[in-house]
Amino acid sequence: MTQRKIIHVDCDCFYAAIEMRDDPSLANKPMAVGGSADRRGVISTCNYEARAYGVRSAMSSRHALKLCPDLVIVHGRMDAYKEASREIHGILRDYTELIEPLSLDEAYLDVSDSPHFAGSATRIAQDIRRRVSNQLHITVSAGVAPNKFLAKIASDWRKPNGLFVITPDQVDDFVSALPVNKLHGVGKVTADKLARLGIETCLDLRDWKKMALVREFGSFGERLWGLARGIDERLVHSDSRRQSVSVENTYDVDLPDLAACLEKIPELLDTLNGRISRLDASYRPGKPFVKVKFHDFTQTTLEQSGAGRDVESYQSLMSQAFARGAKPVRLLGLGVRLQDLSTGFEQLELFGARP
Repeated sequence: MTQRKIIHVDCDCFYAAIEMRDDPSLANKPMAVGGSADRRGVISTCNYEARAYGVRSAMSSRHALKLCPDLVIVHGRMDAYKEASREIHGILRDYTELIEPLSLDEAYLDVSDSPHFAGSATRIAQDIRRRVSNQLHITVSAGVAPNKFLAKIASDWRKPNGLFVITPDQVDDFVSALPVNKLHGVGKVTADKLARLGIETCLDLRDWKKMALVREFGSFGERLWGLARGIDERLVHSDSRRQSVSVENTYDVDLPDLAACLEKIPELLDTLNGRISRLDASYRPGKPFVKVKFHDFTQTTLEQSGAGRDVESYQSLMSQAFARGAKPVRLLGLGVRLQDLSTGFEQLELFGARP
């Protein structure tokens, strides 16, 4: 049986990182994203400077300000976070289609069969971290391991901006020394009960037979028995049925005009066609679309029914989209809407694209 190679990627203080990126004056000072203290607001996330004062997510803003009077609290911008998440997932899909998102800023990848970097999951994780840093100017931590349970623990091992790898021959020693409160599903109540039974590490847990754990913890006891041995057979479940496939690129230097944008189309289309070729037979490519994000972060998307998916067709769409802003461009994207054939019928288009 082929050894699985799982990567868990997790952005570092994601919402706060986006805010500090877009407003550099917030960097290097304690800041958080959340609601107003005078309106019973709650902290969504905070940077590491704030965490040093004990500020945490889900804490009331009022209490956070008591812990850190200099804390700067900004209101969240979900559109900006979703946009960054889409860019990150676009990067992830360059390596595998087996991606299981857990949230906007966190996902599992199964790269067991990925051809990139001669199949090295470690080098794939390194490249993902490099590209996210260069393209989005935020950091992600990553864990590499033979299963989801260990990959998630590994991604937290060297946060922030870290990478930790657990190879198959390291699993036994790593897990045996692992505190039981690090195990997936072990909350405070279960951890307290384990402590009362004299179980502090997974090595302690291995002294218990499976049925004894089942008697103490019900069906979760069997799960504990497996985790204490580094066993986790859960598969990486890719996200729900896809509605489109696309490719985007953020340029280090803004593209100054339409001609510069059109020059990028062939390269983007090659990448897009590669992603389309990896789709299974239950999808059929439909309407093509383009995306343009201008230097001031305004953006537009344009799609057209009946248009081709060749270079000239995408260049025509790009010309129309660029005309909506006619200013330097920081990001270009190409994509295609997908028809889902798994339902047994195709949805017919009653109307053409909007003018």
